[in-house]
Amino acid sequence: MADIIIHHGLSNPTEPNKRKLSGLTIVTDLPMSSFPEYVEPFESSGDTMIMEEATATNPTNRLVGKLINETSRHPSPQPTHFSYPLMAKTNGNGHRVLRSATVGYVAPEFAGKAEQMKQVKAQISTGGWIPESLIDAQIVWFYNELGIDDVYFQVENPTVIANHITSLYAAKVAAYSREDKREEIRLDMEASDHAIYIDTSEPGRTSVGGPRYEHRLEAKYLDGSDTSKRFRVETFRSPGVLGQSSDSKATLRCYFVYQCLFVEPNADPKETRLEVISDRMFLAKATKNTKQIYHEIIQLAVSRTGPVIEVFDIEGSQEKRLVVAFRSRTARGMFSSLSDLYHYYGVTSSRKYVEQFSNGITVMSIYLRPAANADAAKYPPIEQSIHQITKEISLLYCLPQNKLHNLFTAGELSLQEAVYGHCVWVFVQHFLNRLGSEYASLTAALDPKNNVHAEILSKMKKRLRTETFTPDYILEIINSYPGLVRALYASFASVHLNVGPEFDRHFIAPTPAIDVLSDSELKERITKDVSNEHEEMVMTAFRVFNNAILKTNYFTPTKVALSFRLDPSFLPEFEYTKRLYGMFLVITSESRGFHLRFKDISRGGIRIVKSRSKEAYSINARNLFDENYGLASTQQRKNKDIPEGGSKGVILLDPKQQDKHREAFEKYIDAILDLLLKAETPGIKNPIVDLYGKEEILFMGPDENTADLVDWATEHARTRGAPWWKSFFTGKSPKLGGIPHDAYGMTTLSVREYVKGIYRKLNLDPSTVKKMQTGGPDGDLGSNEILLSNEKYTAIVDGSGVLVDPNGIDIDELRRLAKLRVMISQFDMSKLSKDGYRVLCDDSNITLPTGEVVNNGTAFRNTFHLRDTGLTDMFVPCGGRPESIDLMSVNKLIKDGKATIPYIVEGANLFITQDAKLRLESAGCVVYKDASANKGGVTSSSLEVLASLSFDDEGFVEHMCHDPRRGAPAFYQAYVKEVQNKICDNARLEFEAIWREHEQTGVPRSVLSDKLSVAITTLDEELQHSDLWRNERIRRAVLADALPNLLIEKIGLDTIIERVPDSYLRAIFGSFLASRFVYEFGSTPTQFAFYDFMSKRMAKMQ
Repeated sequence: MADIIIHHGLSNPTEPNKRKLSGLTIVTDLPMSSFPEYVEPFESSGDTMIMEEATATNPTNRLVGKLINETSRHPSPQPTHFSYPLMAKTNGNGHRVLRSATVGYVAPEFAGKAEQMKQVKAQISTGGWIPESLIDAQIVWFYNELGIDDVYFQVENPTVIANHITSLYAAKVAAYSREDKREEIRLDMEASDHAIYIDTSEPGRTSVGGPRYEHRLEAKYLDGSDTSKRFRVETFRSPGVLGQSSDSKATLRCYFVYQCLFVEPNADPKETRLEVISDRMFLAKATKNTKQIYHEIIQLAVSRTGPVIEVFDIEGSQEKRLVVAFRSRTARGMFSSLSDLYHYYGVTSSRKYVEQFSNGITVMSIYLRPAANADAAKYPPIEQSIHQITKEISLLYCLPQNKLHNLFTAGELSLQEAVYGHCVWVFVQHFLNRLGSEYASLTAALDPKNNVHAEILSKMKKRLRTETFTPDYILEIINSYPGLVRALYASFASVHLNVGPEFDRHFIAPTPAIDVLSDSELKERITKDVSNEHEEMVMTAFRVFNNAILKTNYFTPTKVALSFRLDPSFLPEFEYTKRLYGMFLVITSESRGFHLRFKDISRGGIRIVKSRSKEAYSINARNLFDENYGLASTQQRKNKDIPEGGSKGVILLDPKQQDKHREAFEKYIDAILDLLLKAETPGIKNPIVDLYGKEEILFMGPDENTADLVDWATEHARTRGAPWWKSFFTGKSPKLGGIPHDAYGMTTLSVREYVKGIYRKLNLDPSTVKKMQTGGPDGDLGSNEILLSNEKYTAIVDGSGVLVDPNGIDIDELRRLAKLRVMISQFDMSKLSKDGYRVLCDDSNITLPTGEVVNNGTAFRNTFHLRDTGLTDMFVPCGGRPESIDLMSVNKLIKDGKATIPYIVEGANLFITQDAKLRLESAGCVVYKDASANKGGVTSSSLEVLASLSFDDEGFVEHMCHDPRRGAPAFYQAYVKEVQNKICDNARLEFEAIWREHEQTGVPRSVLSDKLSVAITTLDEELQHSDLWRNERIRRAVLADALPNLLIEKIGLDTIIERVPDSYLRAIFGSFLASRFVYEFGSTPTQFAFYDFMSKRMAKMQ
């Protein structure tokens, strides 16, 4: 079969079947001598350039024939969003009407076109490839019949145009010579600042083969990695079909890409004046009407997180103009996916434009009409199709390229079904690789206190989590059963689809006719349809997912990501012994993420995990949920002194989206807000089906890679009308009333109390203690630890490498780096002694002063903390990945049964696994774990939340928010000092309690830390629902002791009680009494101890 593709570039004249043509290479399977005598079959005439009527025998989509009798092909009901309300001055369908004369673009006339055509003819004649008698016809056809406007001819020179015309002629010759006579003409030319693509395509049909030019231009120009360059796109479809055959349907589609030349390249993101933010070519070509439309939609887009959608009717035409505006870089793959979407509904486009604006907004404008060759019986009427397209753009924006997109383009699944399948694919990856009942039996059979047994279990656990159900294998199974996906989606939609009374049902197509099966019927069908146990496990996970969903924004008209509030009861108890209270899953086009909490009122940070390679991503993805669970569990234990329980959010960036951390974070927050806030804007945020049925408030804070994003989250919650916006995020900037942990060393103050406590108990002189620290002077905890330390630093490990000096690292130079927040890579090497050295990650084959050769700097950095250097008395991990010391690697820190490091205070979360801590303690190491040591930050955040809840908006701004002119309010400065004192008091109380109980019982400190946490949180829950809370005198007395004196003096106890939610006051009451009791009487007090404790407190009330 003859086929021809034209590429610009150099050719090898010695290669057969290739001929160089003025910079073009023609590749064909025809010998060059086989071009036949040729009569132009593509000549523009009434006989050949005709629009072909639809035929039922050749459907646009190859699977449409299978679906013709299924009403599920019609759109399912889902509320939509138009950027303008249904106004009187519309066409009766909510669309504004545009006069055809005002629509679109008017290209500036190219005065030199006639002269250029002569030059082009001369170039073609010189080449000799086209017979002289046909040259004029080819030139006229190219200039006048393809819909190319004059801008192209102004931009290109005659030589390039002549090459394009000659290339297209050669493609026609090859097509004419094919046995099947299929018209297939393709041309592409790509440069750094512009490109042109011409392809043959059938209107209303997505081509899954061929060059896929839309994907190419999208990847290279629209979604390219170079953010300094922006490109606009114009695409036109030729007005008639190609060829003389009566069943010919092919037309030419031309794409033109131009680099933008903005009037003001660095416009403010809120700027909306077109004369400032536009590309100069757009300003020259767009009609007044188009500029007005763009200006209005951009005004909306700059204030929105997601897309803004508008549809216009064209006067006297069936054609519709669809305009979509969204923030650039937030919807990778949107351009080509939009084509797939409207093709699915039997619609094609005559023209498409992508305009970029220097305020960061992208606008796509598409002219849609029914595909001429589409069978009307297979597709909804154009009004319904356009309506459904506008509804589903929001879903498409969330995931422009989902993992089941191929089933969507093939017509086997609707977009809603495909995106649903993608979401469950993500879910399955995290919850199917569970350990199973066999592991539980093995755990029961072995002795976890036996080190050999514990190591076997640890290895078995990692292996089971790694093997069997890989993401690709799971996807392969899901792709094999589109019918099951449709049935499972129908079950999901039957529960969570809610149109809402405000929506006009006139615009909603009939509900899909597919039967909605019960859970037991779905179980039976899955068992019947699948071929083996693995397939049954994967498809059964869809049922688990459906049954776990309490609420979702899936059917919300406008959204930027997909969020699901899940009931965590499906988690196996033997793996997750502590039951989660709440669980959110968020899926965006850049990431996936969870938010987990252990109590209704909980708080914890949101972290973004980046991956340096695909291998690192696979590991991070595999551990994502367990890491999130572990972090939230640690938070729960360290929150023992405060009213909030433990929570944590983790966002994992996709492998190719490592530079999109801001976009991923913003979508994650907005999607969770969809499920927390009551919907009050019909058509934009419609009510959702809420099976949870209670108000939820989440308290969040900064963590890895999110410290600079919390201000946005605070302002966004305020913009969306969250009444609790002041307390939504802690760690925000002082201008918003935040208390930055790093600026005031909040977390470090707590860690230092444990370090100083060890020195105090053991009568150690800090100046003689040799200290190692992971997490360097660039980090929050690491920098403040350096600034507050008085020990002798011998080693520091950070993201850049390792710094060692057996004689002590120069503390003044370390403090200089800490104040600048830079890594040890910037350490002044002249300050090291002759025995000191630095090994950076990028180094190789470095010889140390000891004579040892380091082959790989990264490997040396990753394992340095496990080396027996003899240079460490105190180890304070202030950074590093979770499980940096586990049950296997901990053996490197134990020599002859004794720990090589005497004291460890775990500042970094989860740095050492619990079983490794116990091994270290049994080897004589004094270990204080993370949940105890680094709780200073959570105490600060909790008191920041309390101030936010206690003040009204006016008082909060006056007393807590920094002003650029007057600086920090006096109350704020005093409150920060009270917070710091509270952190130190709480840390000392717990340190003394653990030390005392260890001395009395010999129970490892790592175990006692957890026992204290459990004792406090258990008693806390009981006290919140006890008669003590219901006793007003006791309640007020306890709250008066628990609340900061400064707040009571400024606001008054009665006002605080009135403003702060009752559930939060209960939590303050319970946590304060419980922590004070347990710190005084221990984790296993006598049955009379609490009576004694309360008797003393009651006596003080008299």
